[in-house]
Amino acid sequence: MKKWIVLASLLMAALPAWSAQRLKDIANIGGVRPNQLIGYGLVVGLDGSGDKVTSSPFTGQAMTNMLNQLGVQVPPGTKIDPKNVAAVTLTATLPPFARRGQAIDVTASSIGDAKSLRGGTLLLSPLKGADGQIYAMAQGNVVVGGAGASAGGSSTQINQLSVGRIPSGATVEREVPTALGDGEFIHLELQEADFTTANRAVQAINKAFGPDTARAVDGRLIEVRAPFDSNQRVQFLSRMENIAVDPADLSPLVIINARTGSIVMNQSVTLGSCAVSHGNLSVTINNTPQVSQPNPLSGGKTVVTNQADITINSTSGKVVGLKGGANLSQVVNALNALGATPQDLISILQAMKSAGSLKADLQII
Repeated sequence: MKKWIVLASLLMAALPAWSAQRLKDIANIGGVRPNQLIGYGLVVGLDGSGDKVTSSPFTGQAMTNMLNQLGVQVPPGTKIDPKNVAAVTLTATLPPFARRGQAIDVTASSIGDAKSLRGGTLLLSPLKGADGQIYAMAQGNVVVGGAGASAGGSSTQINQLSVGRIPSGATVEREVPTALGDGEFIHLELQEADFTTANRAVQAINKAFGPDTARAVDGRLIEVRAPFDSNQRVQFLSRMENIAVDPADLSPLVIINARTGSIVMNQSVTLGSCAVSHGNLSVTINNTPQVSQPNPLSGGKTVVTNQADITINSTSGKVVGLKGGANLSQVVNALNALGATPQDLISILQAMKSAGSLKADLQII
């Protein structure tokens, strides 16, 4: 982990300064967005790895409803417990400008106690949007990337077997109207709100298309005057999204994941003058059982005793001085020169932030 952090930090330090980016990389066009779809379905054809009706009764109910819709009347009270069927939730993303008949990918996730979806086939199932309307129909063979086997009470598994994917498994049945702006204006939404970036984007657009073409509404939203004709508007957007814009400098930020010990710092992180001392104290306790066996015919009892061996190792602390204005690579090299682990780095960075020497926002997730 420590070596990975050092390598990643040094690679970041070797990158050139924040350079110009295309407008399409830092902003989105208002109204052009994907939509999430969700559904429920049955995966059949499993090799005995499906749901158990005793613990997943909804699978039996869904089977009964499906058979009734297909004209197969199931007598009341009949227990349906096919172990080759699994109930799944279906998720998909409807891309912007999707047209009727277009194919999209579907992900099937088991919601019962099925052991595997491998080799199964999803039956025709509707996919609905947040408004409850059906936007696509899904059906097809489930592709599972994992593998597993069990025998004699032992089992092994690679990756996840209860989630599978159906490439191009859904067909769009309803279109979502996407309007490129309202009237003569379209709206650009910066991915990261910043007044400097918004001002520079407005200046770049006006320089390319003439004054008063764009104006900033706030730190995120930019209003752009565009042609009315749809073909001319598409050509206009094609030119505009490739305009080079110099984003504002990044705010110094250190992100710490306290659960995994991961630490990520951006290029703008610097240090004020400070001194850091780091030392370790480790205590090792070994417990060795010893058996005392009495002599034959002595009438004694076997006695088990424990012998404890306690060792304390103390590593002398090192003091490293850091000059003001140190860059990212110098910060990471200095901290790793102390022999600090990721958990040690978290404590050191928090202490440096409290002391006022870490010139960055500290975010703990």
